[in-house]
Amino acid sequence: MYRDKDITEVLYAKSGHAPLLVDLRSPGEYRESTIPGALNVPLLDNVERSLVGITYKQDGPGKARELAMEIVAPRLPQFIYDFKNIAPDRVVTVFCWRGGERSHFAGCILDAVGFKVNRVRGGIKAYRRHVLKYFCRELPHRAVVVYGLTGVGKTDLLLKLKDRGFPVLDLEGLAAHRGSVFGKIGQPPSPGQKMFEALIEYNLRRAEKNGFFLVECESRRLGNLFVPGSILQAMHNGYRFLAYAPLRVRVERIKRAYINGIAGNSSAFRDAVARLTKYIGKNRVVELNKWLDDGEFDKVVEFLLEHYYDPLYKYPSCPHENYDLSVNMENVEEAARVIGSRLNSLLGHQGPGR
Repeated sequence: MYRDKDITEVLYAKSGHAPLLVDLRSPGEYRESTIPGALNVPLLDNVERSLVGITYKQDGPGKARELAMEIVAPRLPQFIYDFKNIAPDRVVTVFCWRGGERSHFAGCILDAVGFKVNRVRGGIKAYRRHVLKYFCRELPHRAVVVYGLTGVGKTDLLLKLKDRGFPVLDLEGLAAHRGSVFGKIGQPPSPGQKMFEALIEYNLRRAEKNGFFLVECESRRLGNLFVPGSILQAMHNGYRFLAYAPLRVRVERIKRAYINGIAGNSSAFRDAVARLTKYIGKNRVVELNKWLDDGEFDKVVEFLLEHYYDPLYKYPSCPHENYDLSVNMENVEEAARVIGSRLNSLLGHQGPGR
């Protein structure tokens, strides 16, 4: 018989001993939100789940179970084969919406064919409660916050530090949004709020053993997504690192991120410029669009930085005493080395980037 496990027991299993997580819900439910890292082996597809749900409401649970069995029974050989494919060691942890019929059925079937099966008690609802509880407290680690003007390369820096083994919370990457009116240009679809929070919790949980995490300073909102308040509080109380770079370097980085390949993004870029009308004026928007038509991308970027973004954020453009560390970002690799060394000193241990 399968064994029920609490969500904390599943999430905090010792490294190397955590069984494979499998979400049994429909593809639509899975896309909306799941436990990060879980695979999807659905018992019912989106339409079938809807039909079973309608039958449950109209005719009761007995008829709904009969319909579900009629649908699932012919597919059982393929269902078992899928599990053999993804879990050759035959150890799995399954879950559904609330630890009910779907995970009970799958657990019994898989147990009968020789799998060692664990089931998440309470299903994805238990995980959601865990996530909300995680953010309704002071975080157990210290934030190291990277500040800096637009274009200095904060995201590039975080990714370099991540490559060096430091724990990084890339909020913009998780949100698939760069955090400005231009933030969705060239980005994939953003997750929903529940999945965004799940991805954040996953990254922070993995960083607990380090006692700190690196993060770029962000506002409360990234597109349509909201950063949990406990993270903003951790940023407020964290170490402050300033990243700075000359205007010419920032222009080139902005061009690489937004302008290169503009043929495919020109409409989105113009729409974003238009949304700045109330801040820079209609005449300026017309002028910026003319520069775009003429291929004068440097002039567009320089204007946006000097007349919109820099006055908006007001970060220093050179070393400043109000920060625990100021680092020149002309060479991102060197900046990552400097920050790695300072982190080891601040935190009093030999860090991963040493």
